[in-house]
Amino acid sequence: MGQQVVNGLFLGSIYALFALGYTLVFGVLDILNLAHAAVFMLASFVALTLVGRFHLHILLAMPLAVLFAGFLGLLLERVAFRPLRARADSNISGLISSLAMATVFEAVALEVWGPNISRFPFGTVPETQLDLLGAVVSRLQLTIVAVAVLLFLVLTWLVKATRLGREVRAVAESPRAARILGVDVNRAIAAAFFISSALGGAAGVLFGLAFNSISPDMGRSVELKGLAVIILGGMGSMPGAVLAGFALGLTEVFVTAYLGASWRDAVSFTGLFLILVLRPRGLFGAAALREA
Repeated sequence: MGQQVVNGLFLGSIYALFALGYTLVFGVLDILNLAHAAVFMLASFVALTLVGRFHLHILLAMPLAVLFAGFLGLLLERVAFRPLRARADSNISGLISSLAMATVFEAVALEVWGPNISRFPFGTVPETQLDLLGAVVSRLQLTIVAVAVLLFLVLTWLVKATRLGREVRAVAESPRAARILGVDVNRAIAAAFFISSALGGAAGVLFGLAFNSISPDMGRSVELKGLAVIILGGMGSMPGAVLAGFALGLTEVFVTAYLGASWRDAVSFTGLFLILVLRPRGLFGAAALREA
């Protein structure tokens, strides 16, 4: 029992971190950035290259890969979203544009790293294990959970207690009103994309380290789970994304342990369906009025 809880929290922390990036952009633009999974994948490959080819320590390689992911977010915002923002159908056109960018990113990964599965060199992360309340916990698992919680706390502070956070929230409520009040709307949106993609990049590096299996299509397996998490937690709710991520991770682990892996996704998404029937806005969603 204790081992399943540990495994569920470990898996859920990756889902939560990935979904936080989705949630941040959706909260500002009311749009899903479908290139988020490709950024997740590219950050993992960049960390692998820095460790394997340039022999950097993972503690240095990971921040660099996260920074790279953040700059990819700026590129996405500038190329795939900003030119379409004034259009009446900006939500749909931006969605399609981000999907096109995801395809381009995957093509680049195929060309640079090839289609085969890549792995971090042996010893990239020490394989120390601890006995915690009868469960075996690796140092990597503890690190992943701690990083996910820390980044959530930092993001919460950034959004609620800093000028940038106030500007992002103002734009999320009404870009027109924010502009009248002197907020640089383009800057706020670009900052949201940078932070969102950096979070996705962090999730990608941690995922690559955890499962040591990196490929150009690795983001697809997490993308659907990330969408499920933000819907379950409530679209635009950061605490909801975190709690729903942990809930989904625990559900998958327990279903796999007691019913078998073939039932994992069926039970998880059946539960998601039932929750949305009973509470369409998700567990922590709330009605919100927006002005274009």
